[in-house]
Formats: sequence, C-alpha cells, structure tokens
Amino acid sequence: MSVVIEIKRYQKDYQEAVLNLILNIQQDEYGIAITKEDQPDLFKIEAFYQNGNGNFWVALHDGEVVGTISLVDIGNQQVALRKMFVKKTYRGKDYGTASHLLQTALEWARERNITGIYLGTVPEFLAAHRFYEKNGFEQIDRTELPENFPVVKVDKLFYQYTF
Repeated sequence: MSVVIEIKRYQKDYQEAVLNLILNIQQDEYGIAITKEDQPDLFKIEAFYQNGNGNFWVALHDGEVVGTISLVDIGNQQVALRKMFVKKTYRGKDYGTASHLLQTALEWARERNITGIYLGTVPEFLAAHRFYEKNGFEQIDRTELPENFPVVKVDKLFYQYTF
C-alpha cells in the first residue's frame, strides 16, 4: 500500500497547522532558539510569500499538513527557498515528501524563468544539507548571496541552485 502525499498551494485554513509543524521541528526536534514572534512571515503567508514569483505550498496526508516549502521573490528573476519542513514520520524515501515539495518549487521556478534559487539553513540540519546537495544545490559563501536575499539570524550555511 502506498501513501499518497498531496501538494497544495497554501490557503489560510492551513495557518495553525503550518505554524505548529514548523515550530515543533525548530524548537522541539532541533532545539533551535527561535519563536513564532521571530517569524512574523508565518502570520502573513499570503502577503509575504504568494506574490510575484513567490509561493507557499503544503504537503498533505489525509488532510493533515505534514510538510511545507516556499519561495520568496527577491527580484532579478531570483527567489529564496524558505520554510522547507517535513514532519519526522514523513521524511525519507518511503514517503518522498521532501522530494515532492522541492520538485513542486523547482517546477514553479522553471515556469517563471527563474535563474537562481538561494537558501539559508542552520548547521544542525545535516540531513537537509545532504538533501539539497543531492538535488543540485551548491553551498556558497554568505558574500555570494544576492543583495536582496533575506538572511535569517539563525542561518549560517547558504546554498544556491541555478537553472
């Protein structure tokens, strides 16, 4: 029996589930000192993410939000990949949740002729680093980020994907 993971564009009724998923992973699973107040974008997802070349998606299993990914339009046909989180039990090849989310974002970017996707992450997310590298992202120095890239204070490692 295969599990069906559905990727949908974010809608307001996913707000609480998205917030809970992200905070649980950040705080409880990885012990990162970041609060919901440090992430005001999570309270205005439509305005912050869903404009220009940006968007925000959720991964659903039987109606439950089990993953998120977003792209922020930073101008010059470039986007920042943000808020890629997958609930622990839905990680790995059995579910393919992260791959489905990333492929959705990459397809969206290709359709809009995006030239580069940039992201920041924390050193603790080792599996995420391997995932990004396996999917064509290359680690870069912070000085190589586009001028308009929104650096988050906890991010210490940076990656780029070029088309």
